[in-house]
Amino acid sequence: MTITLNRPEKLNAFVSEMHGLLREAMTQAENDPAVRALLVTGAGRGFCAGQDLSERDMNDPNLDLGSGLEANYNPFILRMRALPKPVIAAVNGVAAGAGANFALACDLVLAARSASFMQAFSKIALVPDCGGTYWLPRLAGMQRAMGMALLAERVSAEDAERWGLVWKVVDDAKLMDEAAALARALAAGPTHTYGMIKKALYTSPGNTLEQQLDLERDFQREVGRHGDYREGVAAFLAKRRPAFTGR
Repeated sequence: MTITLNRPEKLNAFVSEMHGLLREAMTQAENDPAVRALLVTGAGRGFCAGQDLSERDMNDPNLDLGSGLEANYNPFILRMRALPKPVIAAVNGVAAGAGANFALACDLVLAARSASFMQAFSKIALVPDCGGTYWLPRLAGMQRAMGMALLAERVSAEDAERWGLVWKVVDDAKLMDEAAALARALAAGPTHTYGMIKKALYTSPGNTLEQQLDLERDFQREVGRHGDYREGVAAFLAKRRPAFTGR
């Protein structure tokens, strides 16, 4: 399943209508067993420029930016991270503010060579959100996280790859072909196991080694009883491609 952010005239900046459409798409991805991988990209020359600031009434004395995060951004980020299927971001241009952190919330990030990432928040006196203060130190280390957040400088795709923010940088013309091929490969894989892998890796930062070893034991016990494990071993022994069901 592909989700395309589609306001190219505004670099796909978020507006209220988009949040409703994203919720609907995520519900489909969660509930449709035929969907075994999710690919997210942007239309036109950008991935997402973050929140469309023109949608906000700056004269509203009761302006509450936290309520927008609580109602829209945060639940979607949590649902995407918890989705027991791989989520791939194909970043085809600028990814700024909430758009950058939306991309970083995906399981794998492919970036076009011309893409860039920017924590633009401090330029308008805001704090990084959509998980930015969570992803950045874990992916890039505290110094780079602090530099990106305080200075709001553009980070090239090559630097993002070198810092561990993205999985791979590809030529612009090849981005969508490579992203689609990766999504197809993952969609043909052991979907149930992929969900367990996601959960294990995303849980690990809060666990001790002992807790993580126990979790690995429990997860391995579960996937070892799954039909995909039997199919994987049979295919390996027969030297053929496995036919995983994902269920």
